[in-house]
Amino acid sequence: MRERLQKKYQVIPDSLLKKIIGEIPRLLVINFLCAILVTFIMRNGSSFLENLVFSNAIGFSCHALIRVADRLIWGKAQRNMFAFYLLCIFLAPVGFTLGSVIGALIFSYPVGEVLHFQSNYISAFIALSCLISVIAAWSFWNKIKIAELIANAEKEKARTASIERQAMQAQLQLLQAQIEPHMLFNTLANLQGLIAIDTDRAQHMLAQLIVYLRATLSSSRAENISLKQEFILIQAYLDLLAIRMGKRLRYTLDLPSGLEEEKIPPMLLQPLVENAIKHGLEPKVEGGEITVSVRKNNNQILLEVSDTGLGLAFNFEKNISIDRDRAHVGNANIRERLLALFGEQATFNLKSNLPEGAIATITLPALA
Repeated sequence: MRERLQKKYQVIPDSLLKKIIGEIPRLLVINFLCAILVTFIMRNGSSFLENLVFSNAIGFSCHALIRVADRLIWGKAQRNMFAFYLLCIFLAPVGFTLGSVIGALIFSYPVGEVLHFQSNYISAFIALSCLISVIAAWSFWNKIKIAELIANAEKEKARTASIERQAMQAQLQLLQAQIEPHMLFNTLANLQGLIAIDTDRAQHMLAQLIVYLRATLSSSRAENISLKQEFILIQAYLDLLAIRMGKRLRYTLDLPSGLEEEKIPPMLLQPLVENAIKHGLEPKVEGGEITVSVRKNNNQILLEVSDTGLGLAFNFEKNISIDRDRAHVGNANIRERLLALFGEQATFNLKSNLPEGAIATITLPALA
């Protein structure tokens, strides 16, 4: 309640107040130089301390008038440079008079006498005020343009990031479009063979295919899905393959109950599972086991797919190479997606699973 009242009755926005405070040191330096120059112009009978006070009063008055006029006339709109300079020149005499009155009041001098005394040097003072105002305006104008350039750069950066996310989503949908026909053709071919010899297995395969397609359709429409949804998709996928591979495929899905609602981008795990089976378990005569697990460490989600298949080639025992990534489109796609979505906050590693097989690990920040 207190915060709402403070915002409602706040006269000067915090951002503007910070800018004004940040400009004070520069104004003090300019006013100090003006005091030296005025002391030199007036020479005899001139006190540097008095000139310093008057210079600050006049300088801050001119600056305040220009600031207020700029905000009232243009606000956040685009400023016309020529009109802005004319405004500064017009307000310089007003700021000079106002600052002189303030200086006179500070020293308890008669205002009329001070203004009359300064009229002897009015041309020099007005010219000096105009010059300083134009210099200050030029500096202020440059700061405005720099701020606008930074704001435009931030907008362009946000727009580019949005385009990258959209492109990544399109790439994901393309990847799904590549995977699903391959899956469908293989599954339908297996169904065709099973219907004649084992109707029960054929019905079970058809039921798992429906579950898989429903889970795929649900995940393809979302930017992020829960780990529970991802594991349902993985289980349906593995169940389909288990019908075809039989005892050659054994799998374990390890999803702790407290992590079921954690969000991740869709289709992160399936390419890893597909590669583990296609390049690890399926070519192996006796098959093997695949384990899909997830852990949370502080604000990091750790996804792991391990298998006991043929493993990595001997020359890739320690590190995965770029050529191997290119050979496995799913791995390369995951690297690109993680980089686009999370930058350096996410990692993807592939290593040997001793004594046999491979381990793929994805680490990414937990999504709110």
